[in-house]
Amino acid sequence: MIDVCFLWASSVFGSIVHPYEAMRSVVKRSKLLELVPLFCLVLLYVALASIVKIQEFRPFFLTGQFLTLVFWIGVSYGLSVLLLWFVGKNLGGKGTVRSLLVSWGYTLVPTLVWFLVTSILYVVLPPPRTNGVLGIGFSFVYLCFSAAVFLWKGTLVYLSLRFGMRLTLPKILLVLAVFLPLALVYSVFMYRFGIFRVPFL
Repeated sequence: MIDVCFLWASSVFGSIVHPYEAMRSVVKRSKLLELVPLFCLVLLYVALASIVKIQEFRPFFLTGQFLTLVFWIGVSYGLSVLLLWFVGKNLGGKGTVRSLLVSWGYTLVPTLVWFLVTSILYVVLPPPRTNGVLGIGFSFVYLCFSAAVFLWKGTLVYLSLRFGMRLTLPKILLVLAVFLPLALVYSVFMYRFGIFRVPFL
């Protein structure tokens, strides 16, 4: 298991500095065990998010909030993979559910990083923040960080579909043209039901 964690950490680092080579290796291996470290970090985030959301230590409510978030994150991940695979397959993709399952898992790492950092900052530097130099400077740095994470995620989404489904750029754009509107509708429902303020996709 230690080897798997090391391999996963190496692949995550590679997805930042050499994303093309890293994602190609991830798909080539398609080891489901590589999702275990991600799952553990998701549990860590959900535990933190549950405490932040409820804002007091009430074990019963924390457990309910924790299980609800874990369940819907799992559902969101599974539905995303199945939809992408189905659309990609109908556009001539030759990848497998397994390869897409693993590669798409890596696209959740930027999402997880953003959520973790945002949750920690919410505790350390809770809003409202000042309009002074420090407040504006913090907002600027946070926006730059968010933009960098978004670019990182976009790159991994492209490479996941490129290698996981063996699709060309035009077909990837078609897949996303189907996926993104449906993801938006799904996110609105999640927001309306009070599960996610920002979708964990």
